[in-house]
Amino acid sequence: MDAQISGGTGVGTTANIRSNFPNVRSNLQGPSSGNGRRMTSKKTRSKKGKRRKRRRSKKTKTNKTPPYLPPEAEEGNIEYKSRALTSLQLKLVNPTHYRFEHLATQLKWRLQEGRGEAVYQIGVEDNGLLVGLSEGDMRASLKTLRRMAEKVGADITLLREREVDYDSDRNCRKISEVLVRKVPDDQQFLDLRVAVLGNVDSGKSTLLGVLTQGELDNGRGRARLNLFRHLHEIQTGRTSSISFEILGFNSKGEVVNYSDSRTAEEICESSSKMITFIDLAGHHKYLKTTIFGLTSYCPDFAMLVVSANTGIAGTTREHLGLAMALKVPIFIVVSKVDLCAKGTVERTVRQLEHVLKLPGCNKVPMLVASPDDAVTAAQQFAQSSSITPIFTLSSVSGESLDLLKVFFNILPPLSNSKEQEELMQQLTEFQVDEIYTVPDVGTVVGGTLYSGVCREGERLVVGPTDEGRFLRLKVGSIHRNRSACRVLRAGQAATLALGNFDRSLLRKGMVMVSLKMNPTICWQFEAAIILLFHAKTFRRGFQVTVHVGNVRQTATVECLHGKEELHTGERAVVCFRFIKHPEYLRMGAKLLFREGVTKGIGHVTSLLPDSHDQNQREIERRRKEGRRGNDKLS
Repeated sequence: MDAQISGGTGVGTTANIRSNFPNVRSNLQGPSSGNGRRMTSKKTRSKKGKRRKRRRSKKTKTNKTPPYLPPEAEEGNIEYKSRALTSLQLKLVNPTHYRFEHLATQLKWRLQEGRGEAVYQIGVEDNGLLVGLSEGDMRASLKTLRRMAEKVGADITLLREREVDYDSDRNCRKISEVLVRKVPDDQQFLDLRVAVLGNVDSGKSTLLGVLTQGELDNGRGRARLNLFRHLHEIQTGRTSSISFEILGFNSKGEVVNYSDSRTAEEICESSSKMITFIDLAGHHKYLKTTIFGLTSYCPDFAMLVVSANTGIAGTTREHLGLAMALKVPIFIVVSKVDLCAKGTVERTVRQLEHVLKLPGCNKVPMLVASPDDAVTAAQQFAQSSSITPIFTLSSVSGESLDLLKVFFNILPPLSNSKEQEELMQQLTEFQVDEIYTVPDVGTVVGGTLYSGVCREGERLVVGPTDEGRFLRLKVGSIHRNRSACRVLRAGQAATLALGNFDRSLLRKGMVMVSLKMNPTICWQFEAAIILLFHAKTFRRGFQVTVHVGNVRQTATVECLHGKEELHTGERAVVCFRFIKHPEYLRMGAKLLFREGVTKGIGHVTSLLPDSHDQNQREIERRRKEGRRGNDKLS
């Protein structure tokens, strides 16, 4: 019953109930030891202990501790309401005009904090006490909330309703959880990016095909065919490149995908919330592509797909480690449950729970088995980085697919409106991740706007080139999720048409920045790193592939400050030098480097300036050689 009061955690562990409701703790703990009593035999002590437990359980049944939620925060998109929407004393069943305007303004604030989404907990005090409302008061509350939503142009969806019966003297009282959604006036839709990770043949592309196409798979991979970009991917059934798929939800929480819409433009027009899936490669030989997708496209969340019949195998641990190293919140989907017996699925889940609880992960697994669990998982997952929801589903039978859709529908954005506004106030900086040539359009670049605002017709500079220069260009048109868009805001991914700009001058890893920024180039930089694994010793002269955002280039270790060499698990400040061309880096940017079995993570601490003459000599030397340098750079 405690789990039911808690809002449906569904995990079945006292740890989760205690974390939600600290006041219930006394009812979950065992009896005290009773110091100072004469110790007798073990049999006598056990009988006394049983009698004490029976007496304690009787008291618990008659005098239950009222359950709590965490106290309401002034900021954020969650609002508690107990009597505020229904109290006859405050005249809110038929509220005055002034009071109704006040409530509508409060709703606008919550929607702004949640970037278009707000959750109302009706029947909950501001301090988190679950008091509940009578059936009549609850109906009046929902009616008032619906009027408030209509006033601000939003829609409401009842997520769940629960009974609160901790006080047996009271009549049955209920609490309701309501999702309010409205597309912000300055945006087309709310967009969340989810990177899809997992071992090869775990069912990643098939799952995305089922979610976005609206049709179940036939068991032989039919659902994934629309996601592949190359012939060899269709022939082998293995993803080797990065592809994007979209899943929309309208303001009422209904799924919008290709089963109802013919084109991506129609999905965008009908959706108020969009989930953009970044389908990454699972095979180890495409690991650099997977790392580039995680570092460059800045996903909000990561979905790790694990096959129920194979369990944790291949690159599963490596992908989990990459997501955790880059601090991307991760949840797990156990697929192909239709191929296995129930015991095999449970063994895979136990295996995942064991790995997640290891000291290196320190995660709290949360098995999702009902719609109520999915609602709770979405809210706790966004609030705490340690919570890791686990779904078990099938892309063939459709088992538990609806739970994953409920989770995506309620999943809130990580950044609030204030953080978004601060990024938009900065100068424009667009990361170039992809380069295309489109007939009748010209050169097109795809990527993510890191900061600022980008508009059609805006003039920017792009670079650095191999010579370390930045070139002027003009943005023609902007497309976001395959539909036209006039304005691009910080954190959004899009493609920009550059007209007849020479494509040969562009490469992945460049940035397009405002003319006011006066960008600088970097050949050398220092980073504070931790060496995750190395077969021997990591020392001066070692060459690694460095990933910093959308930058991916081989660099040489120039020096290790304070140390001659580095072993697995050790930390140091290391100076790196790019060997091919200069790059544009930001202070504090996350860094990941690898070479064979060598792996490490860290962040950029300083950018070391090189003289212009030294850079020119380096460029000229490489031109004469006509090949990549393998020698150590001085």
